[in-house]
Amino acid sequence: MSQETNNDQKSYETKGTPAASSITAKIPETLGNKKRDPEAFKKLFNKVGKIQIRPFIDKSQENMGLEKYDMAVFPETFHEEQIAAIERNGVVRFITGLDEFAPEVQQIQDKEHKAAVIHNIRSVVSHLEKLLATNVIKVDDEDFWDKVKLLKPNNIEFWSKISIRCGNESIHLEPGNDPYDLIKFMAIEAGGFDIIAKSYEDAMALPSAPKFFLDKEIYTVANRTSYKRLRNKAIGLLDKMADKNHKKLLYVTKTIDSNSATYKNSTPADILYDLLDDYINGKGIESNKSKAAQYFIDTAKLDMETLKLRALVKDATFYRNIVPKPDGMLYHAKTSTMLGRNVSDVVVYLKNPLNEDILIRLLEEVENYWNQ
Repeated sequence: MSQETNNDQKSYETKGTPAASSITAKIPETLGNKKRDPEAFKKLFNKVGKIQIRPFIDKSQENMGLEKYDMAVFPETFHEEQIAAIERNGVVRFITGLDEFAPEVQQIQDKEHKAAVIHNIRSVVSHLEKLLATNVIKVDDEDFWDKVKLLKPNNIEFWSKISIRCGNESIHLEPGNDPYDLIKFMAIEAGGFDIIAKSYEDAMALPSAPKFFLDKEIYTVANRTSYKRLRNKAIGLLDKMADKNHKKLLYVTKTIDSNSATYKNSTPADILYDLLDDYINGKGIESNKSKAAQYFIDTAKLDMETLKLRALVKDATFYRNIVPKPDGMLYHAKTSTMLGRNVSDVVVYLKNPLNEDILIRLLEEVENYWNQ
């Protein structure tokens, strides 16, 4: 849509999100190859299976109760968003993924890689110009962009009309057959739609997940399977600890949870289990489920000595037995002994037999709280 302004210039109404949380333009993954391959995008569409825009539903994150019914938005409700644009110094740049003059392309340091990306962008633009404007242009034409009629980066009339309307039903894209689907696909991969993540993995990783994601069937299934295996491995380790090693369960909880001092030797295993289960499923301080599961696995694999010392240092800091000083170092409060710069340094310090006297003092000070 457009509206006439007083200075006879046109302004364009953006549908969808009033203010995008952030716009980070990227080179479309499909075109980011380091080799010149004019058929790259066509080959991809023959390999990835179905391509859809699907609602992103994370049942571990509350979404007004809609997640319980496998919905991202209310029934019969749709989000429509126009392709994103950035304005700087009066110049409007649309995030299309098909602009070789965009900063993300021009800033590529490797000359051969940059040339390949530009070649691949031109291949798609040439393909689209032929289909949409019956305009045949050779990719290596020195005057390539002068001969482009429709897909010029500054063609506001064209790009301002590209939008996507999403609801609870999946939207099937056929970028190999439909030129407008190809345009939307490239724009999504470039970050041109704030409401649509570039992939399932990208949606999982974002701190504030979008309502929808681009589903390339083979990749999405692989990512989901990878996370499920990671989660199942983490749950297996958690079950083993809960059944056979309450001390380790306690130390792992103290190491992972920010409220370490809350947990005592008397804390029931079920409470520790429930907390760690939530953490593995992305409900703790790490919302990225894959990262949370991997961090739990890495922590659970540590030896008992290291786990106990990490828990000791965290709680000693909480109880002010270990204190930071202006020099950026951590000190034992009562003896003013310098221990290190961070938790890892202090753990290494306390493992040294020469520092056993400090270790014993810290254990006496902190274990009094653990035994309450």
